[in-house]
Amino acid sequence: MLKTRFTELMGIEHPIVQGGMQWVARAELAAGVSNGGGLGIMTALTQPTPDDLIKEVARCRTMTDKPFGVNLTILPSLRPIPHKEYAQAIIDSGVKIVETAGNNPGEFIDMFKAAGIKVVHKCTAVRHALTAQRLGVDAISIDGFECAGHVGEDDITNQILIPLAVDALDIPVIGSGGFGEGRQLAAALALGAEGVNMGTRFMATKEAPIHDKVKQRLVDAGERDSLLIMRALRNTSRVFRNEVAEEVARIEKEKGLNFKIEDVAHLVAGARGRHVYDDGDSEQGMWSAGMVAGVIHDVPSCKELIERIVSDAEAVIKGRLQSLVA
Repeated sequence: MLKTRFTELMGIEHPIVQGGMQWVARAELAAGVSNGGGLGIMTALTQPTPDDLIKEVARCRTMTDKPFGVNLTILPSLRPIPHKEYAQAIIDSGVKIVETAGNNPGEFIDMFKAAGIKVVHKCTAVRHALTAQRLGVDAISIDGFECAGHVGEDDITNQILIPLAVDALDIPVIGSGGFGEGRQLAAALALGAEGVNMGTRFMATKEAPIHDKVKQRLVDAGERDSLLIMRALRNTSRVFRNEVAEEVARIEKEKGLNFKIEDVAHLVAGARGRHVYDDGDSEQGMWSAGMVAGVIHDVPSCKELIERIVSDAEAVIKGRLQSLVA
């Protein structure tokens, strides 16, 4: 068993957190991860309304009695999102763990802390992590350049970002972005992290509520099958390399400094990405996936995946690393 400050803080068995992925992180996946000993996370904004979120939390409770959390991502959107109402729904649902991400979560942290909720803030830079620590969060999920979704604008990989965050912060740090194997968990722990966050890897599990063809696409993909878009808008995202993503990248390059979100709004619409997960056509919309696709070779259950990763990490720590010490 790998015991860390993060496992103790969250009351979980293994130092593995499931990423809060839009459209994917629903009750069945969160429950599967939590039942496997990790920390399952649902996404608030996957649910159409705050009331729907309360119902989804209740549904998750019918599937697991283990700790799980809810992600609240605070980012600009093509349509206004009632973030405060979703935050209140999280509180009303009785959830005890929240992952915030995106813009400064300051206005929500006081709400969550007053309700006795533990807050993990996910960010891409040490300076943002320090701000979140000052605001009172309980832990940081530091997102390296390898990650899927919003990668930030600094392009710092976990090899550098994790030790810098660990040195700068007093609260527990977990590494996020590019993790999917036991040896990677061992590496994160060696760098000072208290665990890892995995998004893309949990998409290729039996419990993930997405089409089997998408899961197989991840199994077949390599480390070069992702693409960065929206760099010109300083809203960089890593998405799966498909026809739609290539078209967005082409338009962005062609427009140069004149590129605007309106130029690609019809291509990046969230509904198109959701249809990918529902219908299994991985080319019809944009969807997030990270470089970790290169180390995804099967579609196990969440429990099988977590136990394998922990077992492999223990073998690396007790075996190969220990054998190197004279």
